[in-house]
Order: sequence, then C-alpha cells, then structure tokens
Amino acid sequence: MFMERILLASDYPNLTKLTICHFQEEIASNYFTNESPLRSIFQEQITNLILINNDKHKDKLLNLKRFSLKSSYPFQQYDKVVLLLRRRNRVIGGTYVQHDILDYMPQLRSFTFYVCTYVDLVAVPYELSSEDIQLTLANIEQHIGSMVNYVTNSVNFVYGVRAACSVFSLPFGFDYLRDIGNNFPNIVFSSVTYLVIQDIIPFEHEFFMRIARSFPLLKHLFIRNKESQNLNGLMTLSSDNCQLHSIIKYPHLTILGVVSAHRDYIEQFLDETKTFVPCLTEFEVYVDDLKTVTKDFTREETRRNSAKVKKITSIEPVVHSEDLCLYFPSLYK
Repeated sequence: MFMERILLASDYPNLTKLTICHFQEEIASNYFTNESPLRSIFQEQITNLILINNDKHKDKLLNLKRFSLKSSYPFQQYDKVVLLLRRRNRVIGGTYVQHDILDYMPQLRSFTFYVCTYVDLVAVPYELSSEDIQLTLANIEQHIGSMVNYVTNSVNFVYGVRAACSVFSLPFGFDYLRDIGNNFPNIVFSSVTYLVIQDIIPFEHEFFMRIARSFPLLKHLFIRNKESQNLNGLMTLSSDNCQLHSIIKYPHLTILGVVSAHRDYIEQFLDETKTFVPCLTEFEVYVDDLKTVTKDFTREETRRNSAKVKKITSIEPVVHSEDLCLYFPSLYK
C-alpha cells in the first residue's frame, strides 16, 4: 500500500527502473494483474524491474560454528528473533529441534539448549505429558531431557491453567530454570543457581528434599503455589517440639521468595526442625504471613533461620518494630 500511494501520488515520466525489496507473494497478486491500479506504469514505463526476496533465513547455515541466545523472560516473538526458524509449533519438542534447527546446521557438533513453551489447555485436545515430548526425541543423537508441568496463568485477572513444556540438552548447561513442579525428573542440575518452582498441587516436605538433592548449588528460590501443604503427618505450628521428618539443608540459598505462595512454605523454610538455611539473607514475603508463622516474632523454632536476613521485601509496608529488630538482628547491621 505504501508503494502504491507513492506511485499514484504524481506522474513520473522518467521512471524506467524500479526495485522492490522484501518482495513477497502478496505483492505479485496485488500489483502484477490486469486489475492493478499500477498496471499502466508496469506495462508502459518500467523497463528494468528488480525484485529482492529477502528469505535468506531459510537457507542452511553450512558454516555456522557458534550461536547463542539466552533470555530469562518470556517473549512471543521467537520466530522474529531467531530467523533460522521457519515456523512455530505449539510445543517445542524433538521434532521441532531436529527439523527446524539441526537439519539447517549440518556441521553442528554440539547443541546446548533449554526452551520452555507455555500452552493454554484450550489449545491442545488432550493432556500433555513428558512422555509425549520424549517420543519426539528418539531420533536425536544426544541426551535430551523434558518435563511438562501444569501452572496457573492470569490474563486480565482471569485465572486459568496452562502447560509449561520444557525440553533441554543434558547435562543441563544453564544457571536458570523456571516453572518446574512435583513431577520434575530425577536429574542433578549442578549448574542451576536460580530456580522458580510452581504447581497446581501442593509441595510437600519430600519434594523439597528432592530439590535440595537435585540443585546442590541453589542460591535463589522462588515458590509459586497457593495450595496449602497436606503435611502427611508432619508437625504443624501447634506442635513445635515434635519432629517426625529429616531436616533439609540448603547450604547456599541466599534469596527466598514466597510472595506468591501459601504461608505453609514460609513455615517449611523458617522452621529449623524442617529446613536449615544458614546463608539466607534476602526474604520476599507478606509481612502478615511472616508474623503468623513466627507468632509475632517470638517463635524459637523459626528464629535461627531468620538470624542472617538482611533484607525483607514485601508488598505491605514493613514496620520496624522492636520485636522485628530483635528477631531479625542482621537487618540493621
């Protein structure tokens, strides 16, 4: 339309050569017909017509030796950022990796990747599973892991559920992993220091034991789960002096975020009879939930894991009362 407006805006009696860049099929169907308003210009004036079809991103990358793309934030323009990809499937799995990436780089000897695709449940006719993705990986000659986890999704304050479908090369080579849930595979993610966990069913004590084993260098943990723990016989707030479970140790954890989580997970990490976090220095939490779990900053079982916290971030204002100062002495050092 832009080209049409220019050519029809005035007479160009000396125009004999025309170059059209980014030439596409719709241009031919619109302008190179008998009904085209530009028919007389093309038939009577133009003697030299150059059409440039800019589709080099479909060629095989025969000489590519190294390519890196890393983003920790969701984005929807994947095809425009990675031009070597010709089309977009709903879920990035083995078929996608083979046909749209590996087949276009025949000299590639090493491919390290991690991609998480989010799919609304209304977009798939059946319930996705990790096995569905694994079936697409059979023909790829390298170790690849996958997982499917169901998480909450909010659009204009309307909540729903979507599938978080992850596929990644092994051994896992990144420091960031997000939206894994109760069904994550028994793999040691030795490079991950930043982890986001989310699920539509509760996280129990055993789950956090698995997290500690699978993420030995974990430093930043963010929990998104509004479901209360079932506890399965574990002691609650009213039974501080009893212990029927092993203590989980997170020796490197420095930042814990539970703003999007049930208060049970504050209990899970602050109660020293359940978890030991000797390096915890930053805490993202609702202050009212924190006061409940710590019994207005008087509870002994949650005192030790709070001792080194230097920063509390909350949506609510943090009132620096005397009890708070005594309970979190490192806030003012």
